[in-house]
Amino acid sequence: MSERFTDTLRAESQPTWNDAVGHRFVRELLAGEISDDVMAAYLVQDHRFLDSFVTLLGSAIASADTFEARLRFGSFAGMVCSEENTYFLRAFDALGVTDEQRTTTPDTAPTAGFKAIMREAAETRDYTAALAVLNVTEWLYYEWARTLQGPLPENFVHAEWITLHDNPAFTEFVEFLRSELDRLGPGADDVARDFFHRAVGLELDFFDAVYTAAENRS
Repeated sequence: MSERFTDTLRAESQPTWNDAVGHRFVRELLAGEISDDVMAAYLVQDHRFLDSFVTLLGSAIASADTFEARLRFGSFAGMVCSEENTYFLRAFDALGVTDEQRTTTPDTAPTAGFKAIMREAAETRDYTAALAVLNVTEWLYYEWARTLQGPLPENFVHAEWITLHDNPAFTEFVEFLRSELDRLGPGADDVARDFFHRAVGLELDFFDAVYTAAENRS
């Protein structure tokens, strides 16, 4: 059996992919030991590119070549705009993040980079470009969430961020994303590789930058 195209992309992205999956931020989050300052800095930055992410999902809906795919992306967009966004708001309240802090805290360089690559992929109106970025943002998060050993942390801010990325519906969505890129990526491998590998680099940089952002916040 030949290797899946998405497995090839992940292998090509090493060691950056595994460095992100096993990052200090991930280890501390899964252990429930991450500081409030770091978690707050992370969530402020992650929420900052939610608008660009929804734009990317909209592009995937518009450029997908099957009705089934459009339905899946539409359903996922609904979850992001409701359940996930509500989690952010509850977490901000629990961590004492004010509306002013949410709006005035500057973007880190990786946050700005993520916003840019999501909008770039969306603006290509190329389904493969959208799939490549989405495979990284969702599959890589699924992989780190699955490394949890033992019970979930007691703090809902930690626990729910983990379960948002490790549950049956999300597992199915990640497999759908991979299957779509496996199907279409080999026919547009330059586009797929370009967006995929740039997005993996941004994921690692994003985790690294959270600690500097937390120091600036405190």
